[in-house]
Amino acid sequence: MSLARLIANHIRGHWQPYVASALMLSTIAVLTVWIPRQVGHVVDALVSHRIAGWDLIAQLSLLVLAGLAIYLLRVGWRLALFRTAYELGRQLRTRLYAQLTRQGPAFFHAQRTGDLMALATNDVDAIEMAAGEALLAAFDGSLTLILVLGMMTLGVDWRLGLAALVPFPFMAYAFWRISTQVHVAWSDSLTRFSALNQQVQDSLAGVRTVRALGLVRRSREQFGDLAREAGAAAYQAQRWEAMFEPAVGLSLGAATVIALGVGAWLVGTDRISIGQLTAFTMYLGQLIWPMFAAGWVLSLLERGRAAWSRLHPVLDAPAGLVDTGTRDLGAHADIAWDHVTFQYPGMSQPALEDIVLSLPPGRTLGIVGATGSGKSTLLRLLLRQYEPGAGTVRVGGLPAPEIRLDALRRALAWVPQEPFLFSASVADNIALARPEATREQVIAVAELAAVHEDIARLPQGYETLVGERGVTLSGGQRQRVAIARALLAEAPVLLLDDALSAVDSGTETQILGHWRELRERHPERSLAVVSHRLSAVMEADEIVVLKQGRIVERGRHEDLIALGGWYAGQWRYQQLEASLDAA
Repeated sequence: MSLARLIANHIRGHWQPYVASALMLSTIAVLTVWIPRQVGHVVDALVSHRIAGWDLIAQLSLLVLAGLAIYLLRVGWRLALFRTAYELGRQLRTRLYAQLTRQGPAFFHAQRTGDLMALATNDVDAIEMAAGEALLAAFDGSLTLILVLGMMTLGVDWRLGLAALVPFPFMAYAFWRISTQVHVAWSDSLTRFSALNQQVQDSLAGVRTVRALGLVRRSREQFGDLAREAGAAAYQAQRWEAMFEPAVGLSLGAATVIALGVGAWLVGTDRISIGQLTAFTMYLGQLIWPMFAAGWVLSLLERGRAAWSRLHPVLDAPAGLVDTGTRDLGAHADIAWDHVTFQYPGMSQPALEDIVLSLPPGRTLGIVGATGSGKSTLLRLLLRQYEPGAGTVRVGGLPAPEIRLDALRRALAWVPQEPFLFSASVADNIALARPEATREQVIAVAELAAVHEDIARLPQGYETLVGERGVTLSGGQRQRVAIARALLAEAPVLLLDDALSAVDSGTETQILGHWRELRERHPERSLAVVSHRLSAVMEADEIVVLKQGRIVERGRHEDLIALGGWYAGQWRYQQLEASLDAA
């Protein structure tokens, strides 16, 4: 879809304010071209001594009333128009946000956060201006131009009017050349602003790392370079926009010289009156606005086109996750990976290959293996962050794609290794899935996650703001707050994706003990634990060991120790490490 079609569709859906603005602008244009004609009549009447006293005051009053009406109408069309243009901006931002929520991880791996933020701010603002001010300025300028030219040629003298138009083809050519450069310059400016936005986002998100590695000066220099490049690009765009004004000034100056020369000859030969020449020169002055409007409109449209060329590929990108499911889940959510194979885009080897695995209600599944063996991928397929290349993931006996996404996600409470905390209070972060939860319920799950005492020691307790991404909390505290959040959701299945990696073994034992107590009260709930630390899965009903995407060992803890494979060797190593730490 082109920018023109986008704006046309918006006008069709909101035609009333556009029509009202057009009517007000038409009235303004008529009054604007009437004023010079009226002034010309008054001048001729004064020269011939045909008007004086109250008649003169009445004629001048009409001019004052016309000026007041123009002022009020200009305020009116701006109120009507910009409200509608802002509505387009709201729709685009809402559409962009909805589109982003439908995308999977692959989309965000290919997109930069700063760039997406720039699309939602600067780029949408540019499209708003193209749909609002540019559109009505084009209408106003065109209508004024037609009426003024009509009055100049038909109302005053056609020879004088044609003579004054001689420079305008040259101005049109200049506008075409300038607008082409404006489009290129604004495309570059928007792209560089996105890069600057990304640098700010990265620096603030990783401020601890930047400081720890002594990269503050380097980061500041990088930001300065990007800021200078963005400023230079915006300045270049403004320079090209500024070229419209000299083109207008030179053309109108040449037109004025020609008009005065021809007009003087016509007055000298008694073909027009002084009042008519006065009116004509006033009309020439009124051509300033249509000419400037043309440059302004071209600039706004080219800026809008540049922004739309960046925005529409994101809006039109195919959804990474299509919610075609129609089925709901029952109270029990048994899970099965049925001969599942998956390969990440661009990778030569499958991340998972022919996985056959199940997690019945009320059971605990442990998933272990070396880094890169496919442990987290197994859970991501269950969460439908990715779709398997072969085989089926079933939940409650149904293929996952047949289940409505909201129903599937209500059944699964997922805690990743690097949980995300919002810049809000600890209590709000825990109650994210259940905003209506009472403080007693929040404290109860915090105790289950072994984080209540840590929260109590914070300056404002549960009302303490955790900062961007939970930066004021330690890694272990963030993980436990995320576990509390998942427990408060009361989902049938809890997924811990190495979510205990940042806590000590004693706290891990405490959390798992609390989980056993919780499952005694809710025996239908199941748990899947991905962990590098084998002590986190030793009490699981079944443990699977993954190697290069395949299940190479499976069974209970005692069975795997007796098997003497990877699990047994890793267990002995971790026990030895723990004993050395204790010593």
